[in-house]
Amino acid sequence: MPFQTPITIEKALKRVHHHQFVLPAIQREFVWQPEQICTLFDSLMKGYPIGSFLFWNVGKESVRKYKYYDFVLHYHQRDNPHCPPVTMPPDQGVVAVLDGQQRLTALNIGLRGSLAVKEPRKWWDNPHAFPVKRLYLNLLDVEGDNEPPFTFLTEERARHRDATHAWFPAWRILEIESGADLFGHVIEMGLTQSKEPFRLLERLHSVVHKEGVVAYYEEDAQDLDRVLHIFIRTNSGGTKLSYSDLLLSIATAQWAGKDARKEIHTLVDELNGTRFGFALSKDFVLKAGLMLAEVASVGFNVTNFTAENMAVLEGRWEVIKQALRVTVGLVADLGYSGQSLSADSALLPIAHYLYKRGADDSFRTSRAHAADRDALRGWLARSLLKSGIWGAGLDTLLTALREVINVHGAEAFPVDELESRMAQRGKSLRFEREEVEDLVDSAYGDRRTFPLLTLLFPHVDLRNHFHVDHVFPRGRFSASRLAKAGVPADQIEWYGEHVDRLANLQLLEGPINVAKKDKLPAEWLTEVYPDTEARRAHCDRHLLGEIGTEVTTFPAFYASRRERLVGRVAGILGVWA
Repeated sequence: MPFQTPITIEKALKRVHHHQFVLPAIQREFVWQPEQICTLFDSLMKGYPIGSFLFWNVGKESVRKYKYYDFVLHYHQRDNPHCPPVTMPPDQGVVAVLDGQQRLTALNIGLRGSLAVKEPRKWWDNPHAFPVKRLYLNLLDVEGDNEPPFTFLTEERARHRDATHAWFPAWRILEIESGADLFGHVIEMGLTQSKEPFRLLERLHSVVHKEGVVAYYEEDAQDLDRVLHIFIRTNSGGTKLSYSDLLLSIATAQWAGKDARKEIHTLVDELNGTRFGFALSKDFVLKAGLMLAEVASVGFNVTNFTAENMAVLEGRWEVIKQALRVTVGLVADLGYSGQSLSADSALLPIAHYLYKRGADDSFRTSRAHAADRDALRGWLARSLLKSGIWGAGLDTLLTALREVINVHGAEAFPVDELESRMAQRGKSLRFEREEVEDLVDSAYGDRRTFPLLTLLFPHVDLRNHFHVDHVFPRGRFSASRLAKAGVPADQIEWYGEHVDRLANLQLLEGPINVAKKDKLPAEWLTEVYPDTEARRAHCDRHLLGEIGTEVTTFPAFYASRRERLVGRVAGILGVWA
């Protein structure tokens, strides 16, 4: 594997642009953060080495055997996160990048493209949450000021200047050919009062156009097995490349009729778009594939990704996809989302059961399956409430649960058999009294709170839009409003600590909760249920008991409802005093 004469960034990006450099299907997606791109450019400006690259010369006789992808140019975290496929002419060879994809993509985005990453504290579906930004160099950067000279900015933000910031669009450096052009930009930006702006531009120009910073090796072998071994060896040492990335690469290379990477990424996006949204990953789908395809072990080991196993997975893929769609749809019907599902792996036994049953979407709504859905709901909630179930020993647990479902899951979800096997493996769903007390003290936002509420109040139809509601509204519990309501000063802190606890929470349908606003519960109940019997029935369903008309009655309400919740949780979980 000979070491080649290094080339410039400008020459490398030109080859990327003309698809002379491409990504083989065994490569992963682009995963770098904006800060990593800026650090790469900063390292180049300082003359630091950025590591060697490994290229694979695919001869024209082998080009059609494999799939290829282009480098990301305009990255959008939500709308355009994936490398686009590219079709190569069959009569010419190509250079595929085995090691260095992230660095080349970072250079491509920084000098030719753009980046749109979600802003913090903005919703995923907000069109303004992903502002398009490009790379800029601060020509007033003072070395050692602890502020990076490169950053990604919107065009509007880059127009703002002050005494220490003047932003040069980094992509323009590709268009500049001479020192005179460099100085012209300095004059245009009104920065001739110092030599530093010209020095920085000249340095960037040299890094991009003159210096051979892309040092690379070439591999000429046409045998995919050898290339896979080289790829795994060169990529598995880094902390940024997960092992599942490598295994997905192997699956992609071994599927004959389908593009594994495209199929899996498309399915992940589809599942995550279900109802309120989930945060499932390709790791989840890969492990589901191993489990449902009956691969001996569901562990992420190279030995499980043999050509034979991958052929089985590809052959069953459409049925596996259907099972996962029904599973996530069912769990969404039960009210879960990415915010309340604390362990994605808990869905895998359910998916395998639905796969074995050949279930379609009718399973989610048919009355014939109502008892089965209730059994699934209870088992899922308890497995999420019990700490440590989906942690260590996950692969052997999943393999054992798959075996139970294969033997006992012909007609109904085998809850008792599953729990027995879980207990044998030290994963018992038996709860102690202390655990019940801890659960009842869980707080709003705690991932245990929602599954616990679904167990406590199964009458709420979670297929409708619902809210986790505060019985006594949180808006009434500011220090000033509490004091005004007559709460003693030494109790105000206690009120604030307990308003978010489970004893003050209930499940309400969304429109009802919105209309409730910050009304006190007694007032709101009288408005919604003028009939005394209807009002009492609501209080009984939600274990509210007697509710006073003033905020000062909250401590008594909280203590009595907490006691009732402890009793119901203990009964549901099989714990008795």
